[in-house]
Amino acid sequence: MSHHELDARRLLCPMPVIKTQNQVNTLRQGDTLTVICTDPGALNDIPAWCRINGHAVLETREEGHEVRVTLEVGEPSIAL
Repeated sequence: MSHHELDARRLLCPMPVIKTQNQVNTLRQGDTLTVICTDPGALNDIPAWCRINGHAVLETREEGHEVRVTLEVGEPSIAL
């Protein structure tokens, strides 16, 4: 298991979620990813995307003008 960080600062919706999805697709189950955003909507959007796609949100927090969401990559989904 390894930890990764994604800089999604200065991106507006839906780009932080799209960038998160693209990064998660390169990771393995159990890896963790911290997404750093300046779009306050990401505080809700990324956890919602995680719930839909089977990933666990480990932490969400705001630091000044930045939002940080840390997630654990879940089991890969099988495309139907």
